[in-house]
Parts: sequence; C-alpha cells; structure tokens
Amino acid sequence: MTNKLDGKALGKKIKAELQHKVRSLQIKIGRPPGLAVLMVGDNPASGVYVRNKEKACREVGIISFGKHFPTQTSQAELTQVIQKLNQDPQVDGILLQLPLPKHLDPTSLLYQIDPSKDVDGLHPMNLGQLLRGEKGLRSCTPAGVMRLLQEYNIELQGKQAVVLGRSILVGKPMALMLLEAHSTVTIAHSRSHNLEAITKNADILITAVGRPKIITAEMVKPGAVVIDVGINRVIDEAGNNKLVGDVQFHSVAQVAGYITPVPGGIGPMTVAMLLQNTVKRWNSLVE
Repeated sequence: MTNKLDGKALGKKIKAELQHKVRSLQIKIGRPPGLAVLMVGDNPASGVYVRNKEKACREVGIISFGKHFPTQTSQAELTQVIQKLNQDPQVDGILLQLPLPKHLDPTSLLYQIDPSKDVDGLHPMNLGQLLRGEKGLRSCTPAGVMRLLQEYNIELQGKQAVVLGRSILVGKPMALMLLEAHSTVTIAHSRSHNLEAITKNADILITAVGRPKIITAEMVKPGAVVIDVGINRVIDEAGNNKLVGDVQFHSVAQVAGYITPVPGGIGPMTVAMLLQNTVKRWNSLVE
C-alpha cells in the first residue's frame, strides 16, 4: 500500500510552529516579521499563489507588504521599488512572483534583491552558499521537498535519486540538496535519451517539468519515493479546470512506496518554507 506524503498536513504543522515563534519573539524584537510579495500583471495562476501566500502570512503573524503592479510596469520602476524595500527596516523578505511579463528581465530584478532578504533563495549569493554547503536562505520548493522527506524519515544517504528538470527554481538546487544529503544524483531533462531507463533506476524520483502526467507506472521502480513538483492546469472530460501533476497519480500509486498528491503535496510546503525563511531572517536580528 503506497504511503501518501501529506504536504498539506505538514505545512499546517510548520505554520503553527512559526506562529508560536512569532508570538514569543515579537515583544523582544519590537515588531512582527514583514514580507513583500511583488506581482506584475494579471497571470491567474500567480494571482492564486499570491493570495495563498498572503493568507498564510496572516495565519502566522507576518505582515504582508504585497504590491500588485500593472502589466506595463517598467524595469526601472520595479528596480526602484526593490531598492526601497531593501532599505525598509519593516521588511524582512522580498519575493518577486514569477513569471513576469515578457518585456521584463527577471534575472536582473532578482539580482537587485538584498541577498539577506531573498526569501525565495534565488539570488546568486544564496545559490552559491548552497553550492558550497554553507548556511543561507534555501530555495523554497526544493527545501520543502527535503523537509517533507525528513518528516517521513525517508533515508537519502546512498540512495539513487533522479531529478527530472534542470531549472534554477527547482531542478538544480534540488540536485544540490540531495547531494548534500549524500544521495547519488542524476539530473534528467527534455533532451535525455531513454528517460524510462533513467527514472526506473530511481529510489527517489522528483519530477518538476510541468508536463501533465508524463510519469507513468512503467517508469517507476517498485517501492520508489515519487515527489511530484509539477503543477499543470488541464480541462477534464467534464470540461472543468483542474490541477494535475507530472505524475499519473493513480497508476503510479500502485507501484510507488511513497507519493505526493497534486494538489496538497509540495505546493503547501513551498509556502511553508517561504514563511520559515522570512521568520528566520527576522529572528536573526536578535540572534
């Protein structure tokens, strides 16, 4: 019987712990933690994510400095906003919601964020600290995967781990975190030959490619741990809009030892790690 890795339940547990921490330290620090989420344009998925993050902030006791900009906002305007937030003592974390409209350069804007306030863990300095195995703010989604594996006492040392996807958001930092945990890591991607042979060898399979149900039961080693980071919007047979992952959940669940659902798996863990990074930076002011 496959065990479901319940990111939703663990996310609630982490939020409760953070809420207690914020309440206990707020008098000492003199203010609550603050998070600024910057969103540009009207991407529906981004709008949902931002609302979820703002709701989670309220639950924990983090003040949300959310800013929603029109699609035509310029690079210079956003750069100026980020620089002001860098200097704002009430703001502990800054997150730039991706994707951005095509006329904007996300890399340049991410570089503008003060690395100590980069709670998404995407600044080159924070990624460099991950590469070197040093302490720092970690990318939220892969950090959420690691925390979920830890919660369920899943052994990583010496295991064959396959990461499907090589983005700077998930794939690359995910591989580094697994290496740090002493796994033997393979990164596969859209140009990998004989993908089924690669994934079938994985004790731990993490997929983050954004292609609906690309992973079938035939591609999974019996008893493997399957982590589905993919979030895809599809229209079902009844014409309803629904979220699915990269994994054919019901068939793969018959083969895997552990599996994450979509939704309710890694999504809540990403938000929980964002909140944790924000509180960690806020707490560092008195450590």
